[in-house]
Amino acid sequence: MTEIIDRTEEIPEAMARFILHWGDLGNQWGVNRSVAQIQALLYLSERPITAEEIAETLGLARSNVSNSIKELLAWKLIQRTPVMGDRRDHYEAITDIWEMVTRIVQGRKERELDPAANALRDCIEAAKSDKKISPVALRRLQEMQEFVETTNRWYDQMLTVPKANLIALIKMGTKVTGLLSGRKRKDG
Repeated sequence: MTEIIDRTEEIPEAMARFILHWGDLGNQWGVNRSVAQIQALLYLSERPITAEEIAETLGLARSNVSNSIKELLAWKLIQRTPVMGDRRDHYEAITDIWEMVTRIVQGRKERELDPAANALRDCIEAAKSDKKISPVALRRLQEMQEFVETTNRWYDQMLTVPKANLIALIKMGTKVTGLLSGRKRKDG
């Protein structure tokens, strides 16, 4: 576990624990630990802070902070914010949790799911003309493609659902399946 070096008196313990834990979670999700820790620090910060402050607070190298900031800006999870009387760049995080999660999911979809879907389409086209591919293998590729396409359509539809409705839908949990079962009986 990466530790905040001798900075615990500067950061309340609960904040330090969150920053460390968020860094570990980020690492498990394939995100550089420093990137996740910086995002957590900015998320909890009540004011925009400079890269120098970030480096000092987290005990990170300034170059590491600069690279991490570039990555967070690319993910649109933080933004530059001007501060009156100071020419240095200051940064603040997106603090709306729904917006943050939406941006993370959108970024992961663009970087991971979309290229996988394109590769899968190419594989299926190649498999259709390859007599060495068994019907079972082709069917499985097509089933996987259908799953990916269904997931993509669902994602695109969820982006259009107003946040309040999405929250209500999520809170319904398994009750949604009851609604679907009822609809099938009426339709069927």
